[in-house]
Amino acid sequence: MPVLSGTRKFDAFRPIAIASGLLLAVATSGCSFVEDRSTHYVNAKEGDALSLPETADSSRFNQVMPVREISPADASKMYPSDIPQPPDMTSEILEENYVVEELDGRVWLLVNDVPGRIWPAVTAYMNEQGLGVAHDNPQLGLLQSELANFSMRARELLELSSAPSEVTTAEPKVVLQVRVAPGVRRKTTEIQVRKLSSDNLSEEGASWPSELISWQGITDPSAEELSLQKRVLADLGEFLKAREESKSFSRAASGMVSKPLVKLVSEDDTAKAIRMELDYGRSWAEVNRAFTESDVAIIDLNRSEGWLFVDFRTADERDPGWFSWFSDKEAARHTHTVNLTRHDGYVSVTAEVVQDYSGTQSAADLLTQLFDYLY
Repeated sequence: MPVLSGTRKFDAFRPIAIASGLLLAVATSGCSFVEDRSTHYVNAKEGDALSLPETADSSRFNQVMPVREISPADASKMYPSDIPQPPDMTSEILEENYVVEELDGRVWLLVNDVPGRIWPAVTAYMNEQGLGVAHDNPQLGLLQSELANFSMRARELLELSSAPSEVTTAEPKVVLQVRVAPGVRRKTTEIQVRKLSSDNLSEEGASWPSELISWQGITDPSAEELSLQKRVLADLGEFLKAREESKSFSRAASGMVSKPLVKLVSEDDTAKAIRMELDYGRSWAEVNRAFTESDVAIIDLNRSEGWLFVDFRTADERDPGWFSWFSDKEAARHTHTVNLTRHDGYVSVTAEVVQDYSGTQSAADLLTQLFDYLY
């Protein structure tokens, strides 16, 4: 019986087609046939040490990728639920830029940039407002304007009553002083301003002010002065925001970047304290801010005595498990105490674990996380 052309060839390739279909089905089924070995390292046993022949030179053998020793007490932290997340590369970017902040009679503009890039923009702002720059010191971060009495724009900015043509010799001479300094948080700048008047200073004369006035010369601004500072800083913030794409850099101003204002003090790679080169009021406010941003619950606090009770348990320790279906959410619990101690020129922040806490979070863990959010 004659066979149609091509029929025998089709029958020969049928097994291959079936095998290909099975292979495609296995491939599209994902990883269901592959064992999940992602957690096998948790219970893995340590292998035997490499033994070398007696004639081998041991100095020529070492670990290409050394692995640190892990004590049994730390082994519990190796489980996937407690593995630390990779660092957030956007943590240095403030959620809000050009923010006017106030604390204990002080007001400043917080900018998410280094002083070297802010200095030229602040100088341009003073020139545009008719203030000019009579004296400056980039190392100290100070700029001092010319007399504001003879510029209409400057008079409006500083809320002087009359027009420049009506200035009399009896009117107090006024200048604006700006302080640009590295912020508490890394890669930030804090800007302060203040209006200085000849009737408030003892050094008065025909050429007043003939030199740069010390920033420490005047304290305790009035409510009206604080209000003016806020308004000027807000106006400066809008100016800086509009110039974001055209910022220049000042090499002279980069010299004001000194040692960090917040340091982590460690012994044998263990955090012992945080040293803050700030006054007590600012240190207290920054510590509170850091706890808020890190979602660490503050149970109680006392600013005058310098302590905070916090709940620093891990997410697993706070999770009630299956019992959460039958009960309300567990309330925050006092697990660690944070203490702020005043010293000559700085504030020391320490931590301790309460006696009834048996979790894995140590005082060093708390200080390390707090430092990450402080600086």
